[in-house]
Amino acid sequence: MKISFGRSNFVKNFRFLILYLLCLIHSLYLPRTHAATPPDAPAVMVIRNATILTVSHGTIEHGSILIKDGKIAEVGLSVNAPKDAQVIDAAGQFVIPGIIDCHSHIAAESINEDSVSVSSMVNMAEILNPDDVDIYRDLAGGVTAANILHGSANSIGGQTLVIKLRWGQPAAKLPFEGALPGIKFALGENPKRSNFSIPGQPKRYPATRMGVEETIRSAFSEARDYKKTWDEYNRRSAAGEKNLIPPRRDLRLEPLVEVLEGKRYVHSHCYREDEILMLLRVAKELGFKVRTFQHVLEGYKVADELAAAGVGASTFSDWWAYKVEAYDAIPYNAALMTRRGVVVSINSDNAEEATHLNQEAAKSMKFGGLSHDEALKMVTLNPAMQLGIDKRVGTIDVGKDADLAIYNRDPLSAYAVVQKTLIDGRVYFDRQRDIAERSEREKEKKALFDKFKKSAEKKPEEKKPDATVPIDQKPAEKKPEDKKPEDKKPEEKKPEEKPKPPQATPTAVGATLASPAAGRLAGGAQ
Repeated sequence: MKISFGRSNFVKNFRFLILYLLCLIHSLYLPRTHAATPPDAPAVMVIRNATILTVSHGTIEHGSILIKDGKIAEVGLSVNAPKDAQVIDAAGQFVIPGIIDCHSHIAAESINEDSVSVSSMVNMAEILNPDDVDIYRDLAGGVTAANILHGSANSIGGQTLVIKLRWGQPAAKLPFEGALPGIKFALGENPKRSNFSIPGQPKRYPATRMGVEETIRSAFSEARDYKKTWDEYNRRSAAGEKNLIPPRRDLRLEPLVEVLEGKRYVHSHCYREDEILMLLRVAKELGFKVRTFQHVLEGYKVADELAAAGVGASTFSDWWAYKVEAYDAIPYNAALMTRRGVVVSINSDNAEEATHLNQEAAKSMKFGGLSHDEALKMVTLNPAMQLGIDKRVGTIDVGKDADLAIYNRDPLSAYAVVQKTLIDGRVYFDRQRDIAERSEREKEKKALFDKFKKSAEKKPEEKKPDATVPIDQKPAEKKPEDKKPEDKKPEEKKPEEKPKPPQATPTAVGATLASPAAGRLAGGAQ
């Protein structure tokens, strides 16, 4: 590392040191990941003496779950576990399928590409951040999988993906293997930029709800033509025609073609009943399906239409009136849609909210009278169905992934606290271990703070070269014949003549520009 001694370089080096130490201190807030590494995952594990809420086939009191190679091998009152199996004694505790968040923005470096109305060419998979501490915090809330969505600034936003919260693993290990990718749509105030205009700058199209509809219709019209062009090329190529020139690829349209072909799910942000019905009409007209409406706060008004279209609804438990288009939202929304046959999930849209999705689901028992099982499904099986991963997760059944959450009380209780969270049979969160390590992290943090304070203490002043002179330039040397201004005697002037201003000579001008003071002025003018 090259060290420079100028004043500006000294400041830069000192700032770098401060930032480096702050990064080290921040890292101490990140929990250790001993259980997140593959070597720590036992081949066989058994959870004993638990109350198991299977979601699919009732509750098993004092039951056991046998896990082999990350999959659920047996579930029941007793299981045949080998002697070398790792045992988790869950006496007095409750086990449920891992919670699935159908609308999340964790583990992402950015959310919106809001410069254009159709940003289908961007992909959330390319900006995953495995070091986002919200992954760990949501694990502590029993969340094992999440649908990572692009933001809602665009009529058609970016591509989305489902991840498992494998804290401590690299970004490449986060995606849920085999889960169908998605794409984010948005309707209403956000894509028409109702609350985001900048004074003095032109508004981005669209600026109205009818413009949002036109943007979606226009994009899919292009996508259908693009698909026809490629279908024709592939047909002629398969027939053996030679010297064919393939169509030019369009990364903006390719994801929309996947939607038309049923290879990519549409998750659409929405609030009002009119825009919900609008997108259902446009989808039918252009030949694609909407997989879920997100937020869908007026879904209770059009629940029959949603059920008839086979569209899922992923909503909030009781958020309303935080902007104009949310004024007609009610806390009975989830229950009313459920009663009309809509598959409903409760989502977070917020990293903190995701830490207590179990409680958010429980609110539907108070607001709407849903049963315990119906409420629990809203954060387990139902979001799994909406994301097309219900054959792998969402219930506790033989053959499914061992993605589980263990609570000290009934998970729909306000007093329930997660004790352990497992993904693929590995313990990614352990409350007891987390508590035990906190004192050690505090000691390490204090040691770093002390080290930082010592490094920041003022040291004795050292004589440093003049910082105003560039490193590769020597100060101007004084010539023998030059005299200081105060040593020069003023010339005698004749009384009848007025003094004339001194005339600058080329030598004098050169000496002036070579002076340090002139260098500062010249540098400041650049």
